[in-house]
Amino acid sequence: MKAGQSVIVREIECKSVLTKSGIESVDYALNPYVGCAHGCVYCYASFMKRFTGHKEEWGAFVDVKVNAAEVLARQMKRAKRGNIVSSTVTDPYQPLEERYGITRACLEALTDYDFPISILTKSDLVLRDLDILPRLRDTEVGFTITTLDEEARRVFEPRSSPVSARLAALAELAEAGIKTWAFCGPLLPFLSDGEEQMDALFEDLARVGVSYIIVDSMKLSGAIWGKVRRVLERRYPDLVEGYRYVAANRRPYHEALMATAQRLAEKHGLTWRV
Repeated sequence: MKAGQSVIVREIECKSVLTKSGIESVDYALNPYVGCAHGCVYCYASFMKRFTGHKEEWGAFVDVKVNAAEVLARQMKRAKRGNIVSSTVTDPYQPLEERYGITRACLEALTDYDFPISILTKSDLVLRDLDILPRLRDTEVGFTITTLDEEARRVFEPRSSPVSARLAALAELAEAGIKTWAFCGPLLPFLSDGEEQMDALFEDLARVGVSYIIVDSMKLSGAIWGKVRRVLERRYPDLVEGYRYVAANRRPYHEALMATAQRLAEKHGLTWRV
């Protein structure tokens, strides 16, 4: 094992990297890493820890699938055509990708196939691969953006790219002819879910030319609520009770948020997807 920037890094070999997805409308998931060093407090993928053998907290370790591209090339020879999402339980362009290039090698392996590919990231490192992306026959790149507030971003997504860098990357990708989109989720209760904050966010997303947006609310349950609560107690203590209310009343909160999001998306001419 190697230690760096407080993240434990382990190089592993995988037997499979292209997996059937349990997400509606997604055929395959492609996850070049196990774990993610971005350290997002609300990360829903933290449930994956139980399958890793790690004792460290989610966000404190990353397993690098060093043979992922080789395995992917073998799997693609017999895979039935379907759409691929990279990634569903990790970020394909987290900081270690700059050093290992696993995602880049996987994209190279996919250039020979006519599979729709959707990339979702919080890192402008994706711009490094602008030489490969146009060679993929049907691809799109999405950025998760939960807030325009840089202080909140540092609190909830501590090792991800700044929001300004993500917006700039979306603009550059769109200018290069790459279809782009944004995942605005989870919006942060009382920090980025207000009408004024959403209006500003959607205005920026329209400006950088995204093809569509997906919006989601924060799901505060189990271990995720515990992690979020501890951060709130330290950084936003006045919001703890508000978040507790959202946790107990997510359905009406979610429905109201979606109604506002749809109205504001239409205002800015954005295609809105559930």
